[in-house]
Amino acid sequence: MNMRTTKTTCAYCGVGCGMLVSVNDDGAVTIAGDPTHPANQGRLCAKGASLGETLSHPRRLLRPRMAGRDVAWAAALGEVAARFTATIAEHGPESVAFYVSGQLSTEDYYVANKLMKGYVGAANIDTNSRLCMASSVAGHKRAFGEDIVPGVYGDLDQADLVVLVGSNLAWCHPVLHQRLVAARATRGTRVVVIDPRATATCDDADLHLAIAPGSDVALFNGLLRFLDDAQFCHRDYIAAHTRDFDAALSIARDYDIETVCDITQLARDDVMQFYHWFAANARTVTAYSQGVNQSRAGTDKVNAIINCHLATARIGLPGAGPLSLTGQPNAMGGREVGGMANTLVAHREFDEPGAAARVQAFWNSPRIASRAGLKAVEMFEAVADGRVKALWIMATNPLVSLPDSGAVAAALAQCPFVVVSDISAESVTAQAAHVVLPAAGWGEKDGTVTNSERRISRQRAFVAAPGEARPDWWMVCEVAKRMGHGAGFDYAGPADILREYAALTCLDGTRVLDLGALASLDARGYEEFTPQQWPLPAGCMPRPERRLFADGNYAHADGRARFVATPYRAPLARRDKQHAFVLNSGRMRDQWHTLTRSGRVARLANHTAEPYVDVHPDDAQRLGLNLADIAELRRGAQRVLARVRVTAAQAPGTLFVPMHFSAAHASSALINGLIAAVTDPLSGQPESKAATVAMQRYGAAWYGYAITAATVTPDCAYWARMPCEGGWRIECADSRALDDIDAWFARLCGDVTAQDEWVVYRDDARGAWRGLSLREGRVHAALYVAREPVSVARDFVNSLLGVVITPAQRMALLAGRDQDACDEQGALVCSCRQVGAGRIRAAMQAGHASVSAIANVTGAGSQCGGCRIDVQKLLDARLTELAH
Repeated sequence: MNMRTTKTTCAYCGVGCGMLVSVNDDGAVTIAGDPTHPANQGRLCAKGASLGETLSHPRRLLRPRMAGRDVAWAAALGEVAARFTATIAEHGPESVAFYVSGQLSTEDYYVANKLMKGYVGAANIDTNSRLCMASSVAGHKRAFGEDIVPGVYGDLDQADLVVLVGSNLAWCHPVLHQRLVAARATRGTRVVVIDPRATATCDDADLHLAIAPGSDVALFNGLLRFLDDAQFCHRDYIAAHTRDFDAALSIARDYDIETVCDITQLARDDVMQFYHWFAANARTVTAYSQGVNQSRAGTDKVNAIINCHLATARIGLPGAGPLSLTGQPNAMGGREVGGMANTLVAHREFDEPGAAARVQAFWNSPRIASRAGLKAVEMFEAVADGRVKALWIMATNPLVSLPDSGAVAAALAQCPFVVVSDISAESVTAQAAHVVLPAAGWGEKDGTVTNSERRISRQRAFVAAPGEARPDWWMVCEVAKRMGHGAGFDYAGPADILREYAALTCLDGTRVLDLGALASLDARGYEEFTPQQWPLPAGCMPRPERRLFADGNYAHADGRARFVATPYRAPLARRDKQHAFVLNSGRMRDQWHTLTRSGRVARLANHTAEPYVDVHPDDAQRLGLNLADIAELRRGAQRVLARVRVTAAQAPGTLFVPMHFSAAHASSALINGLIAAVTDPLSGQPESKAATVAMQRYGAAWYGYAITAATVTPDCAYWARMPCEGGWRIECADSRALDDIDAWFARLCGDVTAQDEWVVYRDDARGAWRGLSLREGRVHAALYVAREPVSVARDFVNSLLGVVITPAQRMALLAGRDQDACDEQGALVCSCRQVGAGRIRAAMQAGHASVSAIANVTGAGSQCGGCRIDVQKLLDARLTELAH
């Protein structure tokens, strides 16, 4: 059998892992990490390793759709062009907008930005990356003069101290986390985690600072004061290469240790330990992510961190520097080309003298945007009040991901014209569109992406796009042509687009972002392109890995970095009697964004398959909440129902709920409906980590667990639906009595036939009901109902869906537990290798007493390493057991 292997880049987070994708003659896809790619060196996380399982989709968009009907491309493109043209003619250029995505390629982003800013003539193009890294962009510009990440991933390997701020690295960037774990093991790297929660990352930390939500600025202001008092500030460097140190220090002087501890709610000894470690280690990396960025003070948090690195001359050196970790595969590529409303293109700014005119001349465009456009939250507010009347949404799901999602839904519902380009009709945003365009997805189109360390990599097509799906860049160009702009959008393919963009980056030779070497890249060079970090000036490719600013020469006109004074500003939302809890939202270990991709992979659902809320034991006791109860969270008219997890990892008075679930996967779990649209005044990034909510126990009359081969939506107040092999797994509950369970189960089975066999167990006294539906001897559905949260071996139950079972297996399935199977596998620990706790315990009993030894025997933790912490916990429990 022939096999074709293609080098490409992962479609998930900003690590930008290289992949080897092999396709057999029969279409079977195998994915492995690319050992030659510098970002991951062959490693993949569970999400990346399962990407091949996302390529087929029963609800894949195959043709353009208008008013719910399939139409030809010509009709759909003509409608989009005509409606946009008419809207501009009647209401002006600012009445239209594009909302794009870090899932797009750089080439997609570039043509969308070119059309909006250079041909429509307004800057109303923004990106969902606004929700994850806009504060870093603003902080970089203020400090460095340009949006630049100075360091490289290799700094994690060489640092003596790594400070992780607002980053659950073990779950959100697991491949980088494993590099850090390896450095800690081989060279004794110390790790400090600054996070309100005790996350999985804390298990590999030397110090966890459980900071009060939103108080990072106070902590780092205190650090700057400490560094100056202890004479660790590099005064010669500050004098030669920076400005405004005294202004920043003047503010920092207000943050003595007592003030810092009062604001951050941290113990004095812990804060001083962190300060002393930072001062003593010249090789210090401060890596930060959404816990910093997603704040009304996100930009100030970024600059407070950078201030401390500038003060100690720890930028651009091996093992030293601030490192922004982005959330999406091309968040950096998008901001480079100008995919944000407040930048022009290629790191040019609207207030830069002559920049707009030079870009317009380069594009030979009829007009050019002269001022910043609407940022993400502002854009949908403008849709709501009628200023924006035509909107094109590309590769993102804002009805789930934006704050105040109820208002976003209402805005889209009354917008005169909405276009969505996506790969699936499953997205709730696509369902709100007048025109839906079928996009080519990952693995079906060519392009480039840029990761968090400025490394440009190729995404390559290795399968044909299904039906009539087309790349986003093609759609944009075809609409532009129909709007009368054909000469500016006549590209033969993405390589043409990249060459044009690269030439624009070095138009005047004044920016660090210089891709001149790519401006002459021919077709073969584009196809064979290997990962490269920018800057890439003409004649400088291939180029070795490079840190920036090591020479103290920054991108401001005078070559000096800027210190930024950052007074502490508390989160706007304050706890009160009505809203007693501070809500933090974020990712689950094995899932991604709004589940439109990862939510289709059965094995990724095995770790966590429903929305949950983490609650401190004291709060749970006070509210009468028990483990696995359902909690009701409220803010105004918005409600979320989630499974209770009682854990001391959560600080009292705070909650954590995953952000992923929408109406496609759960009945009432749209967490952004509870989060107000409060933004950082500089970056426009929403505050997503410090909302305040009310919470109480949901009075469920019954709980259920089901598996079914049918795609159905249960009729109950609480349900969560995720895939399992052969169908769906469903958690459910309701406060209403389930009077006719047989009829309810029949609806769960879908298309019941006369030949179906039912096996039912009922115990009315205990409120228990269990039933199986068999079709031609195969398990078609099973349901377990009880007055308390249902206790069945879910992995065992799931494994029998669609299987022909024996009489003994019927009894075991009806009981919901096969003791032998459960003892052998147990609860899933490793998603990559599908290894359960039972197998790990068996390995321990056989004498394997380390994480590495267990990985060698079972495979658990041998791929992305994200579960190695869970393996260690099982080992610790085993050692405690033996000690007693």
